[in-house]
Amino acid sequence: MPIAKGYAATDASKPLTPFTFERREPNDDDVAISVKYCGVCHSDIHQARNEWGFSKYPMVPGHEVAGIVTAVGSKVTKFKVGDRVGVGCFVDSCTTCATRDLDYEHYMPGLVQTYNDVEADGKTPTFGGYSDSIVVKEGYVLSFPENIPLDAGAPLLCAGITLYSPLRHWKAGPGKKVAIVGMGGLGHMGVKLAHAMGADVTVLSQTLSKKEDGLKLGADHYYATSDAETFTKLAGSFDLILNTVGTAIDWNAYLNLLKYDGSMVLLGVPEHAVPVHAFSLIPGRRSLSGSMIGSIKETQEMLDFCGKHNIVSEIEVINIDQVNEAYERVLKSDVRYRFVIDIASLA
Repeated sequence: MPIAKGYAATDASKPLTPFTFERREPNDDDVAISVKYCGVCHSDIHQARNEWGFSKYPMVPGHEVAGIVTAVGSKVTKFKVGDRVGVGCFVDSCTTCATRDLDYEHYMPGLVQTYNDVEADGKTPTFGGYSDSIVVKEGYVLSFPENIPLDAGAPLLCAGITLYSPLRHWKAGPGKKVAIVGMGGLGHMGVKLAHAMGADVTVLSQTLSKKEDGLKLGADHYYATSDAETFTKLAGSFDLILNTVGTAIDWNAYLNLLKYDGSMVLLGVPEHAVPVHAFSLIPGRRSLSGSMIGSIKETQEMLDFCGKHNIVSEIEVINIDQVNEAYERVLKSDVRYRFVIDIASLA
């Protein structure tokens, strides 16, 4: 079996370290990929440290994978050697379920995550993109537009689609007022995408420290949530609020910023239960919802949209031996705005 090199978490309390492992032999419908770059997602930290309670070790994180095709199976028709491709948050799904819907496959049973999971055989572990190679079924491989660089394009495969999907679902566009809560790895992508869709975009951030960046990336307005006047001034303003933060906030105060029939969508995962008063929702027929990545079909649509509008993530490229330091910096919000690992540094 092919031998791969990477970095792995071997225990919730230990740093990631070099790790050598076997990739499965490619099947007729598989694409073998040489990984060039992999984005660092906050969910990598949660899972490497077992903060969600279902981690399996050893674990090779990484689901923002960008690389070059090195081989294809005999039944593969969409890709050829040398193609620039990506792999996102999942590498398989239920293809025989009676309820299967390609637009909603990421919400269906049978989803196989790119790492910290097992393949459809129920025993082969999935290892992610903090590695020099990966083998993935053709139907779960994505094509990068030629004008999207692999390094700055890698975070689109999670951060990009996580924001694109709710913006499309709740019909962000001209005449709609959209607020992005948090100006981080997710939030900055929301600003770019909502702006490209033609919406009026407001950033709601704890302070004004990133205001210059936010306006440069496409925000029309920028407010500090540490200022109580913000919630008075903006009451009843927004059609859609995308909350990218996973920390405690005053949910009722944010819901009060919605117009009638407005929606606030959770993208970040808070540690504790969300406390919401019924009267924050009922009088304005407001909604509190959640959203999770997107289907393969929608992720490809997102990549094509980004290619059309020249949208990429703002990144800081690191060597793989800096990943533990990068984790600590993510927790301190000390990155503008997404770390990307140069996998060539594994050599």
